[in-house]
Amino acid sequence: MMINTGFNFSSTSSDVIKDIDLTRKRVIVTGGASGIGRETVRTLAMAGANVTIAARRLEVAEEVALELRADTGNSRIEVRSLDLADLQSVRAFVSNWNEPLDILINNAGIMALPTLERTSEGREMQFGTNFIGHFALTLGLHRYLKEAKEARVVSVASSGNLFGPVLWDDIDFSFLPYDPLIAYAQSKTACILLSVAISRKWHSDGITSNALNPGAIATNLQRYTGGLRTPEQYRKTVAQGAATTVLLACSPTLRGVSGRYFDDCNEAPIVNERPNGRLYGVASYALDPQNADRLWDIAIEWVQL
Repeated sequence: MMINTGFNFSSTSSDVIKDIDLTRKRVIVTGGASGIGRETVRTLAMAGANVTIAARRLEVAEEVALELRADTGNSRIEVRSLDLADLQSVRAFVSNWNEPLDILINNAGIMALPTLERTSEGREMQFGTNFIGHFALTLGLHRYLKEAKEARVVSVASSGNLFGPVLWDDIDFSFLPYDPLIAYAQSKTACILLSVAISRKWHSDGITSNALNPGAIATNLQRYTGGLRTPEQYRKTVAQGAATTVLLACSPTLRGVSGRYFDDCNEAPIVNERPNGRLYGVASYALDPQNADRLWDIAIEWVQL
């Protein structure tokens, strides 16, 4: 049965975390200095969590952390450097982490770059940042997630998954003409498949993982809309956009739930074709276990280069 939490499109991050105490819980939020990442950090800190903002622009993130400490009354908000497009940066972040990790929120992302760009390892930039960087981070932090017992990994995906699967034979657009939306789509499909793989491979370690669509929010990320343009009535505030992330990170209702995809704070239906009108649901290829295993094997090889 599909999971219905009792929350909905209009629910905010404050709504879903009401009465939840995260004191002594350790959390990492990538991209936690802006947009829904910032709201996610604020909400979790309000509940007492120790939150690390993993960010590329340290000066900006430090200013945000200072503001959020004052806003929440929680001094346990710190900043650490992380550039997901650079695996050396990811490895440095992991090497400097040495404590149990209760919640990892893979939130950072880039969207529909207008021209083809590549990471320092030669990957197409959206796939390299949105998926490979997060994969390397998650894999590197595995031992600390395991130590925490009942840890959760949350992957922020997108309705963009409905625009395309992983392009197995040309992930990096070495042959295909580069298309910003298709490149974004496969990166977000990959983020969902990461949660599916974790649910299968790390279940015995007590680690669960789910993915989500935050919805259409007016943030710096959405510089390009293309086929993802959303009617005004379906757009959310930042607090509404962060709600599903926070729900997956800490709701007791979802204890033990893993390998699923959520939208508007509830499990989304699997669809076999892209809906007309409002984009809703998750493509069947994005939850396919064989696809998840195949992608895991590719990513393992790539992050060890």
